[in-house]
Amino acid sequence: MEVEVDDDSHSQAIRIVTAIFLAISLISVGLRVFVRTRVVKAFGKDDVFMVLAMALNLAFAICGFLGVEYGMGRRLVHFETRPDDFAKAMLCWWLGQVFYVITCVVAKISIIITLLRITVDRIHAYILYTAISLATAVGVIFLFFTIFQCHPVDYFWNLLTEEGTCISKNLLIGIAYLYSVGAAVTDLTIGLLPVALIWNLRMNQRTKTAIVGILGIGCIASAAVIVRIPFIKNYKSDEFLYDTYQISIWSNVEAGLGITAGCLTTLRPLIRFLRDSSSASRSRGARTPGSFPLSSNVAQGLNRNSRSKHENRSDVDQLWTGTDNDDYHGVTTTIMGSQNPNPRSSSEEDLNPSRGGWKVERSVRVSVRDD
Repeated sequence: MEVEVDDDSHSQAIRIVTAIFLAISLISVGLRVFVRTRVVKAFGKDDVFMVLAMALNLAFAICGFLGVEYGMGRRLVHFETRPDDFAKAMLCWWLGQVFYVITCVVAKISIIITLLRITVDRIHAYILYTAISLATAVGVIFLFFTIFQCHPVDYFWNLLTEEGTCISKNLLIGIAYLYSVGAAVTDLTIGLLPVALIWNLRMNQRTKTAIVGILGIGCIASAAVIVRIPFIKNYKSDEFLYDTYQISIWSNVEAGLGITAGCLTTLRPLIRFLRDSSSASRSRGARTPGSFPLSSNVAQGLNRNSRSKHENRSDVDQLWTGTDNDDYHGVTTTIMGSQNPNPRSSSEEDLNPSRGGWKVERSVRVSVRDD
């Protein structure tokens, strides 16, 4: 007995996955921008590349949403009375793949720039430069064949109404395999190299594990690439828009996870910011109406000019926390009093500040991280 297939089921799957991973990546990048511009105040090249990757990922997602509306994920029978929708769906698929490739390459460049900041050994730097070169090279090759696979270019989406030629589907599949292998190797390098970068630095085991774990999320992105590989053969399917839905889904997963992994390492300062804001709010609530603070924080970081393995820890701290180090030694002095204190003689000393005199509070905050 023949089972009837729901023609729209693949379209819905593309829509849901695209929405989920777009939302995750948008939130991650939004928080990263807030941390780097408002909390840490150190917006760098890696942040610029990540914002660019997010913009490209947004364009990729829009192509997916529009493509689903026009018929991505549907069988050819759906287009028998909608030839214009077929052309629009194919155009959205083609544009989506273009944005997908550029998104993933730019996100990898951002992450590698971040890792280069904490690299000490020259061999590790060479590995990262090789990874960025590999990602760029296979990305450019795949992008070129994706754009120019047909002549004229628009024949790819107008194949039902115009005349033209396209390269062999087997050649395109081979190029797609090459790109996928290169992307997987790059993602694995990004995910595993932090173990070597971090493990010899002087910091406590819990911090090391956390940093390596978050940076290692790049391995999950490589898993998405690997899962995508078996579906590449569907490029030559007669039911192209229907059978390539898995390629669309895993492309969104790869792009979204890559961006998210690149942003998570920058978000720990946000926890400190929220914690300190909460503490400040409670402190303000405890003050008398006429009080005002005079604060002086005495805290000095480590010298960041040194690039030895021990002192390079400050760069890791900045990557992980947004500060030069986690050690803090501070003194805070607060003077509180009413706007119209009662006049007193020079021989009198007010022992009850709540009646309008001046109150001097001095608190010492000491936080030492265990190495």
